[in-house]
Amino acid sequence: MYRKVWKRVLDILLSGLAILLLWPLFLILAVWIRLDSEGPVLFRQTRIGIHKTTFEILKFRTMKKDAPNDVPTHLFSDSHHWITRAGRIIRRSSLDELPQLLQIFVGKMSIVGPRPALWNQYDLIEERDKYGANDILPGLTGLAQVNGRDVLYVEDKARFDGEYTAHMSFGMDLKILWKTVVAVVTRKGFKEGEHANEHRKENE
Repeated sequence: MYRKVWKRVLDILLSGLAILLLWPLFLILAVWIRLDSEGPVLFRQTRIGIHKTTFEILKFRTMKKDAPNDVPTHLFSDSHHWITRAGRIIRRSSLDELPQLLQIFVGKMSIVGPRPALWNQYDLIEERDKYGANDILPGLTGLAQVNGRDVLYVEDKARFDGEYTAHMSFGMDLKILWKTVVAVVTRKGFKEGEHANEHRKENE
């Protein structure tokens, strides 16, 4: 019942409430981004949704307008060259993800679920297929995000996404949301570009 009904109800209620409460912050961030650098306020990127359909994810733009579009930021070898001054602060606090609340409200995403893969992350998409993790709504946060985020290997991300898919519940979602708050505050697992790759090498 939770998976089929109540999860969606909670997504609508919580995202709607968050949008109502945070709209002044949305406005402040939009003005800051426009004043800080040239380009649109919102960044759009093609991602994989439920059943491997595609959709355009929305984020507050944190990079220069001519930055590469279809490359995961943690794989950039020179990410700091592309990130704007405002973007550095917005990314550290994960405020760039806030526009996805709108996508949760309309049903393209869920609050908790596998983070939507880029359309060209074929290895991650294929690994998720093994666990059925491509057949649920992607999330604003997920089990992989609170267990390593950018420093995880593809196989580990898919395994965590599969674990969530198999054991999805209200209690699990609450636990992931709490761990997400802790991870954002402590920046646990957040690595930019070459730093993510260095961390992986150190643990090989």
